[in-house]
Amino acid sequence: MHDSPRTVRDVMTRDPVAVDRDAPFKDVVTLMDRWKVSTLPVLEGGGRVVGVVSEADVARARGVTAGELMNAPAVTVHADATVAEAARVMARRGVKRLPVVDGTGVLTGIVSRADLLKVFLRADEELTEEVRREVVDRLFPLSADHIRVEVAEGVVTLTGWIDSPEPAPVAERLTRAVEGVVDVHCRLCPVSVRDDPH
Repeated sequence: MHDSPRTVRDVMTRDPVAVDRDAPFKDVVTLMDRWKVSTLPVLEGGGRVVGVVSEADVARARGVTAGELMNAPAVTVHADATVAEAARVMARRGVKRLPVVDGTGVLTGIVSRADLLKVFLRADEELTEEVRREVVDRLFPLSADHIRVEVAEGVVTLTGWIDSPEPAPVAERLTRAVEGVVDVHCRLCPVSVRDDPH
């Protein structure tokens, strides 16, 4: 585990391509093609992010300007958010790019899933080993054999039997702190080891 988690500021692209909400449909398509991006932040009033236009929005073509095409409000992230927090937002909201905004909502950068993959996301097998070693084996030395650790695209699921419910929130918090973990599903059930049919 790293002492200071990396932040969005460390990995984001500065001065990203964006469009004004009054930009015509043709300009939106041209910018996407020229810069090879699948999403464009939509701005108004001094660079504030008011929405996002994606390739899917353009394909549906339900408007003639960026403001009519966009999804609003935009899902955004702050530059001082940790990379883990940004990854969780992407996973939960089903997006691959996040506009990065300052405290007033002004665009300062953009972060993509690819940016996170380069410096943050680790192989599921590696995460499985670290969660088992650093969390399960340490917190549950007597019942570790009854706990299963499964990782899929950075999302960890802890399943199994534990002696009492108290350590479950601690296990979830420690697992979430492992760099590379996107989200945690804790399904640890308190039950006496001696009553465990296995």
